[in-house]
Amino acid sequence: MSLGHGKRHGGAYDRGGADSYYGRPPDPHYYVQGTRTSPRVDKSRMSPAQVKDYYQGYNDNEERGDHKDWG
Repeated sequence: MSLGHGKRHGGAYDRGGADSYYGRPPDPHYYVQGTRTSPRVDKSRMSPAQVKDYYQGYNDNEERGDHKDWG
């Protein structure tokens, strides 16, 4: 796996996992620093490695089946 921005909070991998966890459709992005406390970088401005990291985080969480229980 490419580490890109790694697994840090707000990074591409983290955001992919969060989108999966909350049942959101994939939408590659990351935050420059912390989630929602710094600028958001959308797919059009991400490197291929960062997009790969996002999807890796999304897919890893999907494989774990770790989803928010809204009940």
